[in-house]
Amino acid sequence: MTTETPSLPRTRPPATSPPRAEAPTAVERERPAWLFLAPFSIMYLLFLVGPTIYMIVASLYNTSLVKSGLGTFAGLSNYVEVLGRPDFQSAMGHTVLFTVLTTPPLVILAFVFAVLANRIRRGQWFFRLAFFLPFVLPSASIALIWVFIFMPDTGLLNLVQGWLGMTPSAVLADPNWAMWGIAAATVWWTIGINFVLYLAGLQDVPREVYEAAAIDGASPWQQIRYLTIPLLGRTTTLVVLLQIIASLKIFDQVFLMTSGGPGQATQVALTFIAGVGFTDNRIGVASAASVVLFVVIMLIAAARQGLTRFQNARA
Repeated sequence: MTTETPSLPRTRPPATSPPRAEAPTAVERERPAWLFLAPFSIMYLLFLVGPTIYMIVASLYNTSLVKSGLGTFAGLSNYVEVLGRPDFQSAMGHTVLFTVLTTPPLVILAFVFAVLANRIRRGQWFFRLAFFLPFVLPSASIALIWVFIFMPDTGLLNLVQGWLGMTPSAVLADPNWAMWGIAAATVWWTIGINFVLYLAGLQDVPREVYEAAAIDGASPWQQIRYLTIPLLGRTTTLVVLLQIIASLKIFDQVFLMTSGGPGQATQVALTFIAGVGFTDNRIGVASAASVVLFVVIMLIAAARQGLTRFQNARA
């Protein structure tokens, strides 16, 4: 009689879980972003940071286009010369005058036109296009248009003055009116960007706010005064800052329309810098003048930053 040995139950080998993928490190997560930013960063360093550093260094030397290298060390003598030159003082005065002539209308008119356009339900795209289209035109085209408008005897302005019985005037040839003519051309040319900024800010304000104000009996003017203007306070601060900086950097219109004339009636800071640097070949002095203008712009930007922090603290 044979006895069968009981078979032992077969045991399965323990299942092994697949290895977990390690979480990407912070450097690996940020690598695509740095790759996308690399082209801009390289261009930014080469064409903005690099020239700015060279400008500051060259302002301390007698650098010239006719000699290689930085030249002899001049210290602060270039700054003393620039700040003491009457033509630089006059150019800075004309730059400030241009800023005063252009900033208020470019802020106020852009706000008014944006408020009016925002109330239109249909065809708003047409007003966006109409106001922004001049801004995309090159400065040379703008200069040609307005030189034709101000042309003595045959210009559009003289034609309108003749219809109104006024004495025709040569705006760009008159030292008292040349800067006003350039300011008028600039307002027509650049109002579109401020208009778009204000319109974007207005469209972020819920319409329910205005509807509630209307139900409470607020007139359209009261809605603008007590709702629109306070709600667009930060937008206005940004628009004013950008406009002041853009006006302080005026160059194209002056160079193309009057070349700083008649005489030096429209000579501004950048035309002075271009003349000293590329006509007189004194890069050191031109760099010192550029640093002075750069410091003025940075002080204005710092003031705006302080104002923004003050507004945030009060909010």
